[in-house]
Amino acid sequence: MNNLEIQNKLKENHKGFTDLIFSLNDNEFLFAPNGKWTAGQQLDHIYRSVSALTLGLSLPKFVIKLYAGKANRPSKDYDALVAKYKLRLEGGGKAVGRFIPKPVRPAGKTRLKEKLLRSVNRLCKLTDKYSETQLDYYILPHPLLGKLTIREMLYFTIYHVEHHQKLTLRNLGR
Repeated sequence: MNNLEIQNKLKENHKGFTDLIFSLNDNEFLFAPNGKWTAGQQLDHIYRSVSALTLGLSLPKFVIKLYAGKANRPSKDYDALVAKYKLRLEGGGKAVGRFIPKPVRPAGKTRLKEKLLRSVNRLCKLTDKYSETQLDYYILPHPLLGKLTIREMLYFTIYHVEHHQKLTLRNLGR
């Protein structure tokens, strides 16, 4: 995917996810089977993930390079990145630290949805500042996947929200 396709997919997937969350009644929004996350916690987790990447990409490029370095390999394609993520999840990978969501009450879902969609839009604007070459040059750390190029991090973000949308639907028995 090129930069524009990535941005479009980021917006499309996050809008689909927030539309699903918003379609839930309060009981569905708060339902958590067997200690799993509620739909509200899924939303909070996605917001935390997107805002962390947005913060990372808001740093000057030279800071990113000093902090994380530069790529020493080509970027994986979307399918390879998704396969790597699924493999880590199968190996017991879970959210850690600041990515663990807090409880979200139904009254807070509108505010959180707005914050998420603003963060996605800001992420896309920041992504615009990178050439296709730079998306494959700069790297950022991912807590589960290790060092990823910015392109791979964006691929992850596209898939990550799909993954949590599927989890939400599964948890609700849909």
